[in-house]
Amino acid sequence: MIVIADRLNEIYEHLLEAYGPQHWWPAESPLEVLVGAVLTQNTNWQGVEKAMANLKRHKLLSPHKLQAKPTEDVALLIKPAGYFNLKARRLKNFMDFIIESYSGDLEAMGKTETVQLRKELLAVNGIGPETADSILLYGFHKPVFVVDTYTYRVMSRHGLIAEEVSYDELQELFSRHLPLDVRLFNEYHALLVKVGKLHCKGKPRCQGCPLEPLLPQGDS
Repeated sequence: MIVIADRLNEIYEHLLEAYGPQHWWPAESPLEVLVGAVLTQNTNWQGVEKAMANLKRHKLLSPHKLQAKPTEDVALLIKPAGYFNLKARRLKNFMDFIIESYSGDLEAMGKTETVQLRKELLAVNGIGPETADSILLYGFHKPVFVVDTYTYRVMSRHGLIAEEVSYDELQELFSRHLPLDVRLFNEYHALLVKVGKLHCKGKPRCQGCPLEPLLPQGDS
């Protein structure tokens, strides 16, 4: 019988030993995390860093300044992040929400109860579960596990979830069987992304993967 908590801890320990702490999320303020969570949708972090640098250079990293800037101007500044017209509209929607609901006060926003804030974030056009949970975990340090494609690949290939599983069901795998710990969830998600990019791709490259010894027999 598989003891899920033990398996999850084994995976975590193997990844941490192989890769070390990942130091996520690289940002100087909560707003950078919030903006970065929108910009990183469907793109790589290198492009996001360039877009963030543009916003910083134009002194736009405040909810009120971003809201006041014309959408077309914001789009040009975040062009390196890809899908820039769409993401500019999403950023403006997000800033509208922060200002209308919290008067632009991120400290007050972060004090909102987790379930309620998640519900509010998901109601903002352009913010889905992964983006909302990234904001909650990395921006406001709430114990919410972020699920992405790499999470699904690793967990399914190691026999911990069925092939068809919802975002919420996969998230519950971690929240039910691990301590609700911000630092642990932060590091675990970052390590899954790391192994996903190096080994657990669409076509798995199991040889040399730190998780290869943990695969179900015959799957390596």
